[in-house]
Amino acid sequence: MEFERIRYDQPAEHIARITLNRADKANAQDAKMLYEIDRALTQAAQDDAIRCIMIAAEGKNFSAGHDLKDRETPADHDPVTLWAGFDEPGQAGQMSTEHEMYLGLCWRWRNLPKPTIVQVQGQCIAGGLMLVWPFDIVIASEDAQFSDPVVAFGVNGHEYFTHVWEVGHRKAKEMLFTGASFTAEECRELGMVNHVVARDELDDFTLTMAKRIAKRPMIGLRLAKLACNQSLDAQGQWTAIQAAMGWQQVGHANARINFGRPIDPAGVEAIRSDMQESKGK
Repeated sequence: MEFERIRYDQPAEHIARITLNRADKANAQDAKMLYEIDRALTQAAQDDAIRCIMIAAEGKNFSAGHDLKDRETPADHDPVTLWAGFDEPGQAGQMSTEHEMYLGLCWRWRNLPKPTIVQVQGQCIAGGLMLVWPFDIVIASEDAQFSDPVVAFGVNGHEYFTHVWEVGHRKAKEMLFTGASFTAEECRELGMVNHVVARDELDDFTLTMAKRIAKRPMIGLRLAKLACNQSLDAQGQWTAIQAAMGWQQVGHANARINFGRPIDPAGVEAIRSDMQESKGK
């Protein structure tokens, strides 16, 4: 397959690697990137020679989140869920788009029946977490920073709302209420990150782990992943994620009424100001 927003390669036997390749935009995700990631993951999932899938990113930062300038919808691509009506007026079209392009893709990736490892460097902001949390193992460089500041936009958080499972409910509230960035080491202590390594060791460390995983029989890997994911299912994770998506739509609808757009426009400056303040410390 040919890609514009990502690269796909096989760095070692039985291992596929998908690399976000939009460094000039801090790997901000437009619809094209998300659907290219999905196509690449599908390719790796359906290749019987592949036993482990890596996700990486070019440049200084892993991902700045959603590309807010992107105007494409799933109607411009090939939808993978049964949602439709992406161009309907008002909140209806956006609700369909977010169920398909954000929640739908993330849940599809979370349940991919092969082990996945994501390596993260630099900033990983809001929608950037949606390219981390669906995957199985997280390796972060020492400079990695994780945040979800979108409460400033008048919504409850990014669309794949697994915050409470990833960092615990107390820290999830802190992340959302304050918009603060958590360091790689903080996230390791919270259980969100498996390992923290030096930036120049990130590629090798992640590949070494992928090679170790790839030595295991595929049936055992599949069964272990199913057992772990179903433990989360038993805790009600999927039900909670769907409920949170409903609150997401309330936030967007409120902004449409008050500001004529799906987010509070003051949020952009608030987030920018917080980031500048953090850099000054």
